[in-house]
Amino acid sequence: MQKFDAIRPFYDSEVNEALHGVANHPMMKTMMNFTFPELNDEVWKEQLRKTHSIRDFQCNFIYQTIQKVLEKSSEGLTTSGFEKLEKNTPYLFISNHRDILLDTTLLNVCLFEHGLVMTASAIGDNLVKKAFLSILAKLNRNFLVLRGLTPREMLQSSKLLAEYMGQLLLRENRSVWIAQREGRTKDGNDETNPGVLKMIAMGSDEANPMDYFKKLKIVPVAISYEYDPTDVLKMPQLMAEANNEVYVKDKNEDFMTILSGIMGTKKRIHISVGDVLDAEIDQIVAENDNSNKQIQALAQVIDDSILQNYQLWPTNFIAYDILNETDKYAHLYKENEKLLFERRLEMRIGTDNGVARQGFLAMYANPVVSKLKYQDVI
Repeated sequence: MQKFDAIRPFYDSEVNEALHGVANHPMMKTMMNFTFPELNDEVWKEQLRKTHSIRDFQCNFIYQTIQKVLEKSSEGLTTSGFEKLEKNTPYLFISNHRDILLDTTLLNVCLFEHGLVMTASAIGDNLVKKAFLSILAKLNRNFLVLRGLTPREMLQSSKLLAEYMGQLLLRENRSVWIAQREGRTKDGNDETNPGVLKMIAMGSDEANPMDYFKKLKIVPVAISYEYDPTDVLKMPQLMAEANNEVYVKDKNEDFMTILSGIMGTKKRIHISVGDVLDAEIDQIVAENDNSNKQIQALAQVIDDSILQNYQLWPTNFIAYDILNETDKYAHLYKENEKLLFERRLEMRIGTDNGVARQGFLAMYANPVVSKLKYQDVI
């Protein structure tokens, strides 16, 4: 399958050589010293050199690292819905997206703990420009979404990506994770881009893409952080958009976002998986004979599932009340939680930047607004 070499993760046969190559890298040392502070360097290096598969690397090293991250920077990870999934069955997880690395890694922690097939995960190639990060991504079963292409190149790249996802799901019994839209959601509005679904459909040889989507077993995923560890880092782009300016990333911005996401304060985290979209797809086909309308309807069904399963936290209600100058949801948070949130707002944004303040509050408040479309928030 050489056609996928430009985007695929490592094969198991390539893992050991790759680990030998990075065992002495300073970033690997930092990661391992964080994960196994009680171990002498030679102990974990020896274990790395004995690792010959992605699964072993994920279970023996990445899983342990994430447990440490959760211990140091969160108040725990809870889940719902995973008991509905079947073992040894691949699913296409379409997820809202808050953090570059954590979203997918935490999902895989949950899948591992429930004895389910872990994912290969889509990641933008702009995030792995540094050689070490590229190797680490391939060791963690990430496949690349190529960015910055011409329209012609983009079409070819999208078809290759779609074919690779189909290969994983239908032939290799491997689950796949992809975000519901390109890039992380920065304003708290989780909406599926129909273009993502159209791209996935490019891997099909079915006459009707909906038949293909049924085969892929689409499962919407909602991930909710009480505190977004990268909230303040999202502000410059939101401010630029508010001023109708083109936002240009700093050279090290993605790398700093990765670090902040890993070590920044999150408090509680919840991941919920929805039902496999099967009967829903049948209903879409029955109600729409136009393929574009079917894609739009499927995007809406995914949105419905994600937003209904999204866990609202005190931070969301506090931000809503501050933004709307009300105490409508004051019964859903404590005074000390509000003081803590206001302190974070003041420390991160200050008091003299109205646009950034509005953006920061909206990021946390918008999930409440979205949820209100589906149910009364008590």
